[in-house]
Formats: sequence, structure tokens, C-alpha cells
Amino acid sequence: MIVTAESEKPAAYRQGRFRTPPGATEVLLVRHGESEPARPDRPFPLVDGQGDPGLAPEGLEQAERVALRLAAERVDAIYVTPLRRTSQTAAPLAARLGLTPVVEPGLREVHLGEWEGGLFRRMVAEGHPAAQRMAAEERWDVIPGAEPAATFSERVREAFGGLAAAHPDQRIVVVTHGGVIAEALAAATGSRPFAFLGADNGSVSHLVLTEARWILRHYNDTAHLDPAFTTTASLPT
Repeated sequence: MIVTAESEKPAAYRQGRFRTPPGATEVLLVRHGESEPARPDRPFPLVDGQGDPGLAPEGLEQAERVALRLAAERVDAIYVTPLRRTSQTAAPLAARLGLTPVVEPGLREVHLGEWEGGLFRRMVAEGHPAAQRMAAEERWDVIPGAEPAATFSERVREAFGGLAAAHPDQRIVVVTHGGVIAEALAAATGSRPFAFLGADNGSVSHLVLTEARWILRHYNDTAHLDPAFTTTASLPT
């Protein structure tokens, strides 16, 4: 047998790019655009007991930039919450893609109890003791009357589980809230509850849902919010 130089080469195993597992659901998590400022003399209107401000002018601009960023992506469905800041954020993208957003109540923001209607922002800004304890213990339910941590966690997991069951091998956009994004990504990574709290308004995070586990691909992408962003940019895959 003649041994050639080719056969003498050692085996080589290259590093491969991530591949979405068969049956998985890709979720592009968008935090809604910046909402109207809270004012002590003008509480936010309530929807099912939760504050429902509309988008501020800056938020409307962020919504347009989200649409520019995602319009070239394959998107099979768009989901929003019952709170109008999410539907307003989704509207430009939905118009570009010709899709009708679906309302998923389970994706609504954590209920802030007695601090709804805009009071939460004031208490945090003023350093209220309960706000400091909330941050230290990473629990929303130190706020009087707020949604229990276990209830919120279960609600978010069930909502995303339902989306995964409805959209195998598809990519969906979910326009939701900062608390929901933090809870979903904590579930995916096994992190502290507030580790991912603070996603920017209009940011995009990428989550892959499989039957076995949830996979975080990236967090808080804001490239499209830069004034220099152009439509030639695309979402990392």
C-alpha cells in the first residue's frame, strides 16, 4: 500500500458557527420604545390595574429604527402585550412586513402594585427604602401589592413556552417590557433575577427556545439606534 501525503495529514476539527436546532423557535425580543414621562399631577391611565403610557416622541423614533433594523429579517409573527407602548413600537415593523401583531397577555410587564400609574419611577428616582430593598434583593414583590416573584416567573415561562409550541422552526418578534426581558433571560441563563434588567428602549435581544433549554444568543443590541445606522445593516445570526 502506498501512503500518500494526503493520507498522512492528521484529522482536523474546525470550530463551527451556531446552528438553530431543528424544531426550535427564534425570538427577537424588543423592548418597547421610550414611554411618556411620569408626572405626579398626571398619573398614567390604567389597563387591568397597570400603567399604560403611550410612547414619547423619542420612543416613536426608536420604533421606526427597530422597523428599519428588522424589516429585512424573516419574521413569521409579531407579538405585543395589552399595553399600548408595545403595540405602538411594533406598528412600523408590522406595516413594513404586512403582519398583524398578536396580543399575548402573559407578556405584560410585572405588576407594580401600589406603585403603578407612574409612581414606580418617582420612588426609584427618590431612593425610597422599598426601591433600595427591591434592587438589593432583586425582587419586585417588596413593593406593596406587587406581583409575587414566583407568580411572575411562572407567567413569563408559560407565555414563552406557549409561543415556542406555536412556532417551531420559525422566527418571531416579541415586543415586550424590561422586566419580562430580564425574567426570560434569567430563566435562559440561570442568572440572578435582575442580571439582565436594564435593556435599553428599542433594543433587540435574541433568544432561541428549544424543548430542552432556552439559549441566549445576544442581549441589548442597539446598533440600529445609532444615528449612523443604515438599512444595509443586518441582525447577527
